Parts: sequence; structure tokens; C-alpha cells
Amino acid sequence: MLSATGAAAQARAEGREIRLLMLGDSITAGYGLARSEGPPAQIQALLRARGRQVRVLDAGVSGDTTAGGRARLDWALADRPDAVIVALGGNDALRGLTPAQMRANLTDILDRLQARDLPVLLAGMIAPPNLGADYGREFAAVFADLAAARPGLVFYPFLLEGVAGDPALNQADRIHPNPRGARILAERMLPAIETLLDRVPASAPG
Repeated sequence: MLSATGAAAQARAEGREIRLLMLGDSITAGYGLARSEGPPAQIQALLRARGRQVRVLDAGVSGDTTAGGRARLDWALADRPDAVIVALGGNDALRGLTPAQMRANLTDILDRLQARDLPVLLAGMIAPPNLGADYGREFAAVFADLAAARPGLVFYPFLLEGVAGDPALNQADRIHPNPRGARILAERMLPAIETLLDRVPASAPG
């Protein structure tokens, strides 16, 4: 029996395209950017440069909360992805929604993906400091707890690692990455994404 890494290598050798769904909000959707500049396109370009035949499916909707992602999950899965990146939560914090609500929504999303045997990468988010230290701790704990409860899940603790708070890497709103910031986001996530892709079975529909 092939290992997960071996199966992924076999899929690459056979030239089969892997379909990677990125379920997210305006960060995923590349708000303010050309389609070729957004994170999904940047991730796809980096993966293909490394010899991986991957199509990144952009399932980002600006303004979406975890509840929105939960509601449209089946619609997004109609594209039959082989693996999924879940990158939601930022708008929950911006709207001051409770971490408990976010936990319930993300739990349902992850449970439904697990039921389909889809490899998943969960990208965490950090709450703005103006919401208070207690809220920030509870918010961050949701992602860490969900990842710890699912040994097979790939966890990337902060989607905007290395980008958030840097004016040179963000648009004027200081929330959404500019083209350079989106590129750095993609580069930093790449090792975790490759770990995810190595868990795609060679027999996945693709």
C-alpha cells in the first residue's frame, strides 16, 4: 500500500490534476486585487512552479462569516475538490460574533468535510485587539482546539502571518493584502499546503 506521500507522488507522475478548494472570505476572494493577484491564484502559481498539477478553486466570498461558509459548503463542494483549505473567521471577529458561534460553525464544516474523507487545512485567524484580551484568547482557542481534536487535520495558525499589520503589504484599509502581501501569504502557507496535498489519495476523483 502506498503511503500518503507516495500516493500524491504517483498522482503527480500520472499527470492527474488535483483540485484544491479554498473556502474563505474577502482575503481568499482577493478583495481589491486582480484575480491573478489573489491568494488562490498565487498559491496555484507557486504549486505549479514546484511541479504540482494543482487547480486552486476560489470559494472566497467577501463579507462571509463562518456561518456563511457553513451555509454554502455543499454548493462549494459541487466542484468536487480533492482537498480543502478552510480560511474563515475574520468577519466573525470584525462583527463581534461570539467565539462559541464560530466554534459551532467551523465544527460543522470540518465534520462534513471529514465525512467526505477530504484532507483539510484549517487556517486560523486572530481577533483585533480592540475586542479585548479575553475575546482574543477565546477566539484563538477555537482554531487551536479544533485542530487538536482532529489529528489528521493540517493546521496553519494564522492566515495573515507575516502580512498583518505591515502597511507595505496591505491595502489602504489595512485589512486586505495588496499583491505583494498576497504573494507572501501564499509563500508562507506553501509548506502546510504541500503537506495537505500529500494526503490526497491517488484514487481521488480529481
